[in-house]
Amino acid sequence: MSDATGSGVPTPDKTDDDFWAAFADLVEPPWNEPTQDDAFTMDERVHEAVRALAERISTRLLAYRAAGKEHDPVLMASPDVQLAVLRSLYEAKRSVDRLAESAATVAGRSGATYAQLGAAWGGIKRQSARVKWPHAVVRKSSAESIPLHYAGGTAVVHHDPDADADAWWYAATAADQAEEESQPVHGTYAEAIAGATEFLLAHALADGERQDPPA
Repeated sequence: MSDATGSGVPTPDKTDDDFWAAFADLVEPPWNEPTQDDAFTMDERVHEAVRALAERISTRLLAYRAAGKEHDPVLMASPDVQLAVLRSLYEAKRSVDRLAESAATVAGRSGATYAQLGAAWGGIKRQSARVKWPHAVVRKSSAESIPLHYAGGTAVVHHDPDADADAWWYAATAADQAEEESQPVHGTYAEAIAGATEFLLAHALADGERQDPPA
């Protein structure tokens, strides 16, 4: 098991025999505190995404495009365009909430506790994390099926406790409607969920191809 960084964190390749054991072993601490520069960089990238959405939904800027005109950057300061920015920020918040739920679910169902989820979410208390993501951490029974929503697709991770094949497997439908059902060959839940998320990510839709979920 290699550790090229000298940090004590194992870095095996996926082809190594110890990869899945290392994958499922939660590293402590899980993250380094972001610096002020990290925070400013995040602000810039969020602003870029929000501004791009605001430019697509602003009534004023749509009118300029319909007239075949390039809009002057100063128009971004007009009150109605700023309202479009505010609406875009609300969509960014909804996106963050969805992504946070996915991250909490993957982490929780792979071994993280509500205390650890709360610590990652700005230091909220364990009970608050449980209320926010009530299905993130589950106690695994001998036979179960666990749903997962990720990258616009869905998967169900199953456990077969049969004496001859005590294994995990998954059935997934990706955002592009591709489907996959794995063989019951995964030795742990972490290995099965990694396979499912890898498939869902490989078949995620590009931004222009995404559709709004049905009401």
